[in-house]
Amino acid sequence: MELFTPICENRDFRRAYARGKSFVTPIVVVYVLKNRCHCLRIGITTSKKIGNAVQRNRSRRVIREAARFLAPKIKDGYDLVLVARAKTPFVKSTEVTKALEQQLEKAGIFK
Repeated sequence: MELFTPICENRDFRRAYARGKSFVTPIVVVYVLKNRCHCLRIGITTSKKIGNAVQRNRSRRVIREAARFLAPKIKDGYDLVLVARAKTPFVKSTEVTKALEQQLEKAGIFK
């Protein structure tokens, strides 16, 4: 059972960057934007600044696991874009979960 649907389209990422509210930590940046489909959608991005392909893939895996863990606690009707930072490949998913939880609490989108 999928808890959230992935954001795949470039226009959806761009909309979140342009209109969304951003919350920043040294581990991850979270863009939050209300959507019309009344479902939770999450997109994950990692740039080449993160490192080589192995580090970028690890960053995505760690962030995806943290998002999967927190998804049941998040209100529906939001787009979240999670952007990896330089520290992300070197931390455990529990630390990413904590950072993500703090940012989502600030955003006020917990159930």
